[in-house]
Amino acid sequence: MPEAIGLPHVLAGDVGPAGSIVAYALAEANLRLGRIVVADSVNPLAITRDAWRKVAAAANCAIFEIEVVCSDTDEHRRRVETRTIDVAGLTRPTWQQVIDRQYEPWGRPRLVVDTANRTPAETLEEVRSQFD
Repeated sequence: MPEAIGLPHVLAGDVGPAGSIVAYALAEANLRLGRIVVADSVNPLAITRDAWRKVAAAANCAIFEIEVVCSDTDEHRRRVETRTIDVAGLTRPTWQQVIDRQYEPWGRPRLVVDTANRTPAETLEEVRSQFD
């Protein structure tokens, strides 16, 4: 049905803050249903990090914030440039776009996970160990 009204073309470009607003609403609705929500996104701004905290507070739920980094610049660039995109119409960012992205340092405690020289399984184990 969405294809019939042309939504794939509308959503093919940058949707701006509308995408975040929809994600916040969906997350809050799911939290209110008692579900666990994992919001996996590039979250470089304090305002968007604060918005996720407000979602959890509105649903009276705990939040666990994780910052995923790759401290090896060469490896980070390799990952960006070789990433497989499996969403139709989505284009991979260039390395220049990644390094030009605005980033605001975190101002509160969170788990920082460095993925450099680690497998996804090793990284996941580190995160899981925080809940034991």
